[in-house]
Amino acid sequence: MSFPLLTATAALPAIGAVATAAVPAAKRTAAKWTALVFALATLVLAGLALARFEPGGERYQLTESHAWIKDFGVRYELGVDGIGIALMALTALLIPFVILAGWHDADPLETKSSRWRPTQGFFALILMVEAMVILSFEATDVFLFYILFEAMLIPMYFLIGGFGDRAHSGSDENAAAQRSYAAVKFLLYNLAGGLIMLAAVIGLYVVAGTFSLSEIAEARANGSLSMATGTERWLFLGFFFAFAVKAPLWPLHTWLPNAMGEATSPVAVLITAVVDKVGTFAMLRFCLQLFPEASKWATPVIVVLALISIVYGALLAVGQRDIKRLIAYASISHFGFIILGIFAMTSQGQSGATLYMVNHGISTAALMLVAGFLITRRGSRLIADYGGVQKVAPILAGTFLIGGLATLSLPGLAPFVSEFLVLVGAFSAYPAAGIVATTGIVLAALYVLVLYQRTMTGPVKAEVQGMADLKVRELAVVVPLIALLLFLGVYPKPLTEIVNPAVQHTMSDVQKKDPQPEVEAAK
Repeated sequence: MSFPLLTATAALPAIGAVATAAVPAAKRTAAKWTALVFALATLVLAGLALARFEPGGERYQLTESHAWIKDFGVRYELGVDGIGIALMALTALLIPFVILAGWHDADPLETKSSRWRPTQGFFALILMVEAMVILSFEATDVFLFYILFEAMLIPMYFLIGGFGDRAHSGSDENAAAQRSYAAVKFLLYNLAGGLIMLAAVIGLYVVAGTFSLSEIAEARANGSLSMATGTERWLFLGFFFAFAVKAPLWPLHTWLPNAMGEATSPVAVLITAVVDKVGTFAMLRFCLQLFPEASKWATPVIVVLALISIVYGALLAVGQRDIKRLIAYASISHFGFIILGIFAMTSQGQSGATLYMVNHGISTAALMLVAGFLITRRGSRLIADYGGVQKVAPILAGTFLIGGLATLSLPGLAPFVSEFLVLVGAFSAYPAAGIVATTGIVLAALYVLVLYQRTMTGPVKAEVQGMADLKVRELAVVVPLIALLLFLGVYPKPLTEIVNPAVQHTMSDVQKKDPQPEVEAAK
């Protein structure tokens, strides 16, 4: 029996969470190092899985399959395609940076009690989220995926509600109330989506008699599984609704700005760069693969919703006064691009959407973490409280600018490649949608450059006069992310070679081919 690499990659952070939580209360530094070591070890295992993955091989590789709940046909089945392995690697890559960036975020303000262990809890919860997200990218059993899809809400709820941003303009009581509101709203929205998905999961089992993706695909291929059109469409809507909440897609997005605004900056990265990717990933793996006819049927409406997300998110980002909420609304716009690429039903669009998931994770992590360092120094999230930072902290300002330029998809940085492919795919299938989507690019340039101008340029405000530049630990967080943005911006081939075969499988699932350009015959 071969080594269960996928199980080990997900189990290691879970073990690390238990080990971190068990560190004595007074040894906060030991807890931090324990979490970081387990996160780095997980990254090594993810790198090994990536090295063993063969882009031109079987659709699902490194597979594992074991009986779990026999009476209900539930199996512990794992396997990764090019999309899953890329997002698994992204998750494992970002968590060490999240831990380093949040090194002091959970240190107690008062150390009178030796029994309260917020530091241990904070880092243990981060590792638990990592374990569940990685396993969700690996799961090829629908019921197993559903359990993970819902279970990850629990540690995220405590991370948002229990470890909020200390840079709050109101009183401590008001800050606690805002954190509680954001955490409850996050939980209720996602639970509502999950309950609707549960009904669809049960319906799928009634129709197919199994939760296994491989068995459902085999039954479709040999003609033993026939699904009525109406049934397929209802089941699709149940799955898609849950994924649209998680993604988030307009009008189910309103929990995100609250959650990202009230959470610490590392937890905000965990939300939008890691957890939310489960929603868009699941659209590709489950919606398109399980319900191909219904996916094509719903495409026109979903494309319109994606376009609204792109423009609406960007417009609200332009008008924000809070740095973190601005980045949150920008992410809503970016998720609109991802969903547009998925449902354009072209290979360029879906390849671009998958690259966008990876590149958005890296760029948003870079921008949000630098913003977090900035906010920690000043103690305010309000844009108006800054000015002239580039004169007193030039490295901080420079890294903030690069993160912002990546967010607006500047050519030469990684998000440009993915956004370009999404727009090419959208133009070839829906020219009008491609035209509307381009407005998101213009608005992105506006909100990023205005944010930089108001915070980093102009006269130096008295409150930022003595602001320190980035320290060694902070540079260790930001520099590798910027290096990745530059590398993937000029040489995306390693990523596209992994992703493209999986995209072709998805295109085959929905029986779609790329539209051929119309060329007038020479006279």
